[in-house]
Amino acid sequence: MAIALDYDLFARIAELGSISAAAQKMGISVPMASKRLARLESRLGVRLINRSTRRLVLTGAGQRFRDDVVAIIDAVHHAEERLIGATQGLSGPIRISAPTSFGRLHLAPYLRRFIDRHPQVDIDINLTDEMVDLFHLGVDVAVRIAPIDAAPLDTCVLAPNHRILCAAPDYLARRGMPATLKDLAQHQTLAAQGQTPWRLSGPDGAVTFDPRPQVRTNSSEVVRELALAGMGIALRSLWDVTADLTSGRLVRVLDRYEGVTDVQIHAAWPRNPNLPRRVTAFIDYLRDLYQPVPPWVAA
Repeated sequence: MAIALDYDLFARIAELGSISAAAQKMGISVPMASKRLARLESRLGVRLINRSTRRLVLTGAGQRFRDDVVAIIDAVHHAEERLIGATQGLSGPIRISAPTSFGRLHLAPYLRRFIDRHPQVDIDINLTDEMVDLFHLGVDVAVRIAPIDAAPLDTCVLAPNHRILCAAPDYLARRGMPATLKDLAQHQTLAAQGQTPWRLSGPDGAVTFDPRPQVRTNSSEVVRELALAGMGIALRSLWDVTADLTSGRLVRVLDRYEGVTDVQIHAAWPRNPNLPRRVTAFIDYLRDLYQPVPPWVAA
C-alpha cells in the first residue's frame, strides 16, 4: 500500500512540477511528501528529480520511471473501471488538445452532450496551433489536422480535411478573379506562419505555391478574418469557411485547385494497451460526431 501511494505521489509531482502542489492534491503535508519522495529514491537507488529553488526537473531515469508509473496507475484505473461496469462507472479527467479554431468551432459546442452522458468525467481542454508533446503534457487525446506521422501514438481518422482557395467578393471586385495559378503571384495572399508553402492538387497533379503575405501572423484565425476583410486570397479548410461560402462572405477561387489530401483530421493518443475507458469513450464519441458526415458539411 505504501509503495502504491509513493508511486501516486511521484506521478503527481511529475505532473504538477511541484512537491507542495502534489502534497496539497493528495491531502498530506509538504514535509511528508518530501520524505516519501526521498524514501522512494532511496529504495530505488536512483535520483528521480533534480531539485532547485525555482523548479523541479525530472532526471532521465525519472522521466522513464514516470512513464512506467503512469502506465501502471492507468492500468489499475482501467481494471477498476472494467469491474464497475460498462457505462455507469465512467469518471475522472480527460485532457484534450486541439487546434484553436477547430476546437472553438467544432469541439467545444459538442462537449456538453458528452458530459451529459458521463457527468462524472472532467474535461481539461487546451487549444493551441502548436504540435504539442502528448507525453510531456499528459494529454490523453489530441485532435490534429496534419499528415499522420510515425510517432509512438495510436491514431484514427475522424474526417477528411478539404482545403480550398477563397477570397472576399470585395477583394475580387478590386483586384479581379485569377484565371490561372500563375495569376496568384500578382495577388495578395494570406497565410499563417508554418502554413507555407501551399501544396495544391490541380488538373496537372501536385503543385507548390509560396505565398508572400503582406501581413504576417502566427494565428490561423487571423488569416480567416483578414480574408473576410478583403485583404487577399487564402487557403482555408472547409470546416473553417463553409458558413462563409454559403453566406457569400467568401467566394471560391481557382476551383480546379485544392489542398493536397494527405492532411486529415485525426485523433491521436499515447499508445497504451490499458487506455482508460473514459478516454476510449471520448474517442468513440469523436468518431460518431464527425462520421460519416461531419457537422460543417451536414449544416
